[in-house]
Amino acid sequence: MEDFMDDAVEWLLDSGVRILLIFLAAYVLNRILKIAIKRFQTNLEKSDPTGEAGKRANTLGTLLRTIAIVAILIVAVMMALAELGVQIGPMIAALGIGGLAIGFGAQNLVRDIISGFFIIIENQIRVGDVVNINGKGGVVEVITLRIVRLRDLHGAVHYIPHGQITLVTNMTKDYGRYLFDVGVAYREDVDEVIEILKEIGDKLVNDPEYSDVIVEPLEVMGLDRFDDSAVVIRARITTRPIQQWRVGREFNKRMKKAFDERGIEIPFPHRTIYMGVMKDESSPPLHVKVDENRKPKTQRRKKIAKKS
Repeated sequence: MEDFMDDAVEWLLDSGVRILLIFLAAYVLNRILKIAIKRFQTNLEKSDPTGEAGKRANTLGTLLRTIAIVAILIVAVMMALAELGVQIGPMIAALGIGGLAIGFGAQNLVRDIISGFFIIIENQIRVGDVVNINGKGGVVEVITLRIVRLRDLHGAVHYIPHGQITLVTNMTKDYGRYLFDVGVAYREDVDEVIEILKEIGDKLVNDPEYSDVIVEPLEVMGLDRFDDSAVVIRARITTRPIQQWRVGREFNKRMKKAFDERGIEIPFPHRTIYMGVMKDESSPPLHVKVDENRKPKTQRRKKIAKKS
């Protein structure tokens, strides 16, 4: 018993201390990497006022932290097993064969990881972007090597594996644009409407609340098309990422007020009845029959309710 206790104390003072130092070094290295990555993200966010570099750094930082934690943990466990006298060579070979077998059995997982690697490296989407992926839209909250997590306006969360992504639409990459299709009545002067739109755009650019987020002033492209009850004038405004909807809503509010003040008609769907023309160029009569004895619907409903 004394020999066993002596061997245990000797092992603790020798191999036990080394194993403790291995995990302590792994912990310290992990903390250092986290601090370095966080500082790198902060410096990028300060150097780029648009926030685009910060999004990129945040996305890569999350990925690098995950990879670093896994790598450090694997190395620490291997070194600890070596201190315990375990032959890690055959174990590594077995893990390689097992990994190959798992790769064949989990092809979807491998496809997700490979696709996710290229999506992140190519900088297609970043954390904080507003995107539409396979018909699901929302803000990117998390990107890993396997999935993208989106949160839509209703608060619902969508988890999309990278291997199932066939189409990505990034609506906040570098800048944003809000497109206006302004419909006015056929009787309105198109040039006058365009001037009103430009005035609204100039006032919006000079507004301190919106001047910092507007990259380019309003661009009026002109008369775009003729609809059934309106002529449509197309315009667009360029803003910083994610700000296009805020600026667009404000522009629409000011446009509605300006049109009401100037008497510009914003048409709504309606139908014109044309009775045709007779051979003698006279219009045929339009007969309208009014039933004076017919009571309003509310009175009829009250009468029916009393009977029941």
